[in-house]
Amino acid sequence: MASKPLGPNDADTDEENVQDEYIDPEDVLEIDEEDGADYPMDDEDELEDGEGAAGPSGENDILEDTSIRSFTNHASSVFAVAVHPSAQIAASGGEDDLGYIWDYSTGEVLVKLTGHTDSVSNVGFSYDGEMIATGGMDGKVRVWKRVGQQDFKRWTFLTELQGPDEVMWLRWHPKGNVLLAGSNDTTVWLWNLPSGNTMQVFASHASSVACGEFTPDGKRILTADTDGTLILWDPRSPTPLWKLTSDDGRFDLDGITSLAVNPASTVAVVGGASGGIRIVNLAKGDIVGSLAVHDEGESVEAIAFVGFAGTAEVVVTGSTDGKACVWDLNTLKIRNELKHGDSVTCLVPLPAPKSHMVISGSADRVLRTWDTRTGALVKEHQGHRGPVLGAAVGHEGGFVLSAGDDGACLVFAAE
Repeated sequence: MASKPLGPNDADTDEENVQDEYIDPEDVLEIDEEDGADYPMDDEDELEDGEGAAGPSGENDILEDTSIRSFTNHASSVFAVAVHPSAQIAASGGEDDLGYIWDYSTGEVLVKLTGHTDSVSNVGFSYDGEMIATGGMDGKVRVWKRVGQQDFKRWTFLTELQGPDEVMWLRWHPKGNVLLAGSNDTTVWLWNLPSGNTMQVFASHASSVACGEFTPDGKRILTADTDGTLILWDPRSPTPLWKLTSDDGRFDLDGITSLAVNPASTVAVVGGASGGIRIVNLAKGDIVGSLAVHDEGESVEAIAFVGFAGTAEVVVTGSTDGKACVWDLNTLKIRNELKHGDSVTCLVPLPAPKSHMVISGSADRVLRTWDTRTGALVKEHQGHRGPVLGAAVGHEGGFVLSAGDDGACLVFAAE
């Protein structure tokens, strides 16, 4: 059972204008108040000091620990890790029903994020780093706010948002204090912060909403479900702009498991449970391409756009087949194949000027930094004793932070 919320709800909860031209606070609605990336560790898999973890082939092998710091306050699997946009501060959420804010330069705990009664599966900082949200399997979304202008070490509980029955994912708006969440109960929720008012409830899905994103320009929302339906929304309307379903044979992906939107907010790449990948024009909802190289029946678990010089539009897709594939969307051809020994669970691009590099995390317990232009392995990051479940890049791309099924968050030099 989680402990009481941290601190009083003493933050200013007056309505604030959303700092974005596309969402107006006056649009607030008045309403009444697993997949391949989750690998729980069984008790029999717990390791004694000095004992190696079971490798992908089942044998006990010991990987070299190349991390520069570890955070081990979680009592069991860590599902999510996020980094502050400007400070060396991280947040993590785990199976122990807890989240933490911690300093990844020292490993110091800054705040223990309590109040959930089931696993904290999602964490995220707002675009300016002034707020952080946690989402749980208990359906709660809890928000904390930074105290003071200079001190990143003081946070106070702000509000609890209710609506979903189980939070599948959280996303902050790229330009304003607006939070989006997808639920297992087929709904998608949009809230304005710090007031906590519900701005919109999107209810056109028929199954669990597996993934979703704001477009990078902040104008639209793209969501997808486990039945294989993809929907584009205007944040101000509960009516879809367009919808693609598996009734269209060209879009039958056996359920959607991942998606990403290009930086220009014009194209989405969508991955499915059966290994298929589709390219969708966001303006019209047209299918404009199909990619096929992942093994049939192997789920596409992660997708990330990476930056290249010139005109190439490049995306990386990661699958349970152990491959991360680099695609040129102009030619629909594969450029490079990046290999792990087990399922690829997450992909995180580095920021400019290193945006041609991507971090891949895997169930083989290893993270790798790749140069997607050549397919060259830049650096291997080892130290986890269980599958890597999440990753984030911090401090201008200088550090890689990981979340592990072994209950640890590790910090590595990116290259």
